[in-house]
Amino acid sequence: MSRNRLHLTVAAVIYYQGRFLLVQERDKLSDREVLNQPAGHMEEDEDLLSAVCREVYEETGLTLLPSAWLGISQLKASNGHTYVRVNFLFEPAQLPAAFEPQDPDILTLHWLDKSELLAQKLPPRSQLVLDAIDLCLAGTRLPLSLIQPLC
Repeated sequence: MSRNRLHLTVAAVIYYQGRFLLVQERDKLSDREVLNQPAGHMEEDEDLLSAVCREVYEETGLTLLPSAWLGISQLKASNGHTYVRVNFLFEPAQLPAAFEPQDPDILTLHWLDKSELLAQKLPPRSQLVLDAIDLCLAGTRLPLSLIQPLC
């Protein structure tokens, strides 16, 4: 596989009062609207924690720190690219009264529990969205100390 077809991404599972914060965005391949966790590609010389915090801010307007990580997911997409996704968990004790996406590609935000997500007309962007939610609901909480800092 060509390295330009391999993508390292981060995703934020934001879990607050029994619901998950999902972003509504347009899938660039299919042009359909989908639901996703705040997620995106790492930037050059960026560490994993900085990347996921940046994505959270850009896509939700929230400044949060992860409480744990949920592991690594992999996806072979229909475009022939492979995505390696590092999933982080955010469990804030409180949130500001108002916040909004900073990224114009995010159409709106949704707070949904898993059953509400499954009942939505808008599909999850990929199976990775549901897999990360399942890891959270199963109680997976890997310590952030297992991720070595950028050297």
